[in-house]
Amino acid sequence: MIITVLLCLAMAGVYLATAPKRFTGTAVLLMDSRKMQGLQTQVGAAGDNPIDTAMVDSQVEVLKSETIASSVIKDLRLLDSPVFMREDAGFLSGVTQLFASFFPEEKPSDDGLMRTAIGRIVSGLTIKRVAQSYVIEISYQSLSPDLAAQIANAVAENYITDSLESKYQASRRAAVWLQDRLKELRAQASSAERAVADYKAKNNIVDAGGRLLTEQQLAEINSALTEARGKRAEAEAKLQRITAILNADESDSQVILNDLATVNDSMANPVITKLRGTYLDYAAKASDWSNRYGPTHLAVVNLRNQMREIRHSILDELRRTAEAYKSDLAIANAREVAGQKSLNDTIAVSNDTSQAQIVLRDLESNAQSARALSDNFLQLYMVSVQQQSFPITEARVITQANASSSSKTSPKTALVLLAGIVGGGILAGLVAIFLEMLDRVFRTVHQVERLLQTNCLASVPIVSFEAGQAPKGSLSRLKGWLPFPSDWMPTSRPRSGPTTAAGQPSRAMEEAGANHMARPRDRQLMIDDSVGRFAINSPFSRFAEAFRSIKLATDLSNYGSPHKVVAITSALPNEGKSTVSEALAQTTAQSGLRTLLIDGDIRNPSLTHRLGRSADVGLIEVVFGKVDLKDALWVDPQTNLHFLPCVVTSRFSNSSDILASAQMQKFFQDMREQYDRIILDLSPLAPVIDVRATGTLADSYILVIEWAKSKVDVVERVMQETPMVRERLMGAVLNKVNVAAMSRYDTHSGGYYRNRYYSRYGYVD
Repeated sequence: MIITVLLCLAMAGVYLATAPKRFTGTAVLLMDSRKMQGLQTQVGAAGDNPIDTAMVDSQVEVLKSETIASSVIKDLRLLDSPVFMREDAGFLSGVTQLFASFFPEEKPSDDGLMRTAIGRIVSGLTIKRVAQSYVIEISYQSLSPDLAAQIANAVAENYITDSLESKYQASRRAAVWLQDRLKELRAQASSAERAVADYKAKNNIVDAGGRLLTEQQLAEINSALTEARGKRAEAEAKLQRITAILNADESDSQVILNDLATVNDSMANPVITKLRGTYLDYAAKASDWSNRYGPTHLAVVNLRNQMREIRHSILDELRRTAEAYKSDLAIANAREVAGQKSLNDTIAVSNDTSQAQIVLRDLESNAQSARALSDNFLQLYMVSVQQQSFPITEARVITQANASSSSKTSPKTALVLLAGIVGGGILAGLVAIFLEMLDRVFRTVHQVERLLQTNCLASVPIVSFEAGQAPKGSLSRLKGWLPFPSDWMPTSRPRSGPTTAAGQPSRAMEEAGANHMARPRDRQLMIDDSVGRFAINSPFSRFAEAFRSIKLATDLSNYGSPHKVVAITSALPNEGKSTVSEALAQTTAQSGLRTLLIDGDIRNPSLTHRLGRSADVGLIEVVFGKVDLKDALWVDPQTNLHFLPCVVTSRFSNSSDILASAQMQKFFQDMREQYDRIILDLSPLAPVIDVRATGTLADSYILVIEWAKSKVDVVERVMQETPMVRERLMGAVLNKVNVAAMSRYDTHSGGYYRNRYYSRYGYVD
């Protein structure tokens, strides 16, 4: 990692030594929309909306465009400037030109030179908006401070010129388009208005005083009809009244005279008025004379006769008036009928006109819309024509760039060196991560639990000592500190060997125990120099603590359902499963449990090769009844561990059938009754399928994983292929752990193993 950082620093130094100095000139633009709006108001134009954030950002991109760069190149004649044409001078450029000199090239065309110059302008140009304001900074880097200032100012001026030109061109194009469109709209408006007039003429729709002629006629006819009806009713009433008078009794002269007063026309008739007056005078005289001379007086009788004649004359005159009333009534009826007919005809015409007006209103609406649109386009056209004569823009230069203010901007020594250090560190980290990804193995307890979804029972540190030498913290040091199980356990019950269900040794078991005691020394395990023995010889070591942790896990698993048979396996060979099996069996037996260690790896019985090399019979012979169990067992005199080897004189092709056989199941059932714990060392999972045949034999499985060697992909695959093992997996054991190296990967676990307080509890390394 240090070498990588130093290499990056060296590269940074080379860059600082070879990179040319560059200067930056800065001009400042202001996007001033208020000035533009004021001018547009003076000419009566609608104007653009006030510029917003998006508008300013858009103008920033316009300043970076190739159009502005091309205009700057032409204005400053940069293609003829030697300073500008060597802008790319530097170490890398020099190396490139050196190699290019060996290969002749054609002279670049004018277009190629222009493209190159545009690329240099764009690459050296920096356009930045100042915070959230309408101010834009235009900066350009160059080898010359004068050239940097000139180009920055030229970019600003050409942007303003381009903005004016673009507005003029846009207004001109808009005016041309509006003019053509205006002609079309005028023609459409005229056509729509002509259609309205033609439709009115075709359907006899005439306006008079803002109202339709039919509506006016309908109102007049309705008024005349109402008047005719009134006159008819009046004539009918007069005729009825005068007829009632004529039908009255002629002898009742006083009634006739009184009723006669109710008829207006009779009172207006001078003849009737005169006759009535005469009649009243005669009546008064007749009454007076009758009172004086008696009703039979001749004068009274003459007066009464004259009164009768006058009454007849009045009635005759009333009859002539009644005939006049009849004539008036007939005339009124005729007028009413004529008015009603005229009204009906006018209503029919009005209904037809109303139906025609539905279409007429649509035509008039179209005509009005077309005319309004034409007027709007005419107004827009006038505005566009006016804008062409007012070249205004929303941008103006508020700060000019000059050579004296151009500052050196690159290379920045401190920044380059810091980048070298940081880049070196990042590169070193990436290299380490890349190497770590290539080496995808198990290195931490957390990794095991996260990837396999099971408990990591213990991390077993790697143990290395020469055979025949007592390791540090040996059994001799332990004797004075910790009582062994043989010192405090009852002697009436052997620590290993079969018992009855009641816990008392059976006769056969006593014979077997006697035979065990009488067994020759060549069937006694002598494993003081074995790695598996290290947990017994060094009880205060981390190695022993790890196996006590595994043993505790197996003990706790017995609560609820007995897990007497614990099978030990691994994904691949040489991961230390046999050593783990031996050490776990030693630790379990030392605790006082009757423990049987069985070498179940029929394909490669490495445990037998290490612990019972001289064995001539073993598991297979016992299972199939060729020998008794007592003749095949090996015993550790120190821990009373029983070991059943597996003797293979020839290669088996059906080892899985042997493990799955009924005889094997019967054997394990018998062993469950005779022992408290059975440790079964099995073959690896990946190379062979023997472990899959032990589903009816083992209660639980422990998977041994070699630290920094077992591949994650391999272990995950074999666990997926053996669901029976995965379901009964008690946990995993991380074996052959380099404690010092592990602390670099797992701070928590590494700190635990290297805790300086570990020794305060009497434990040693």
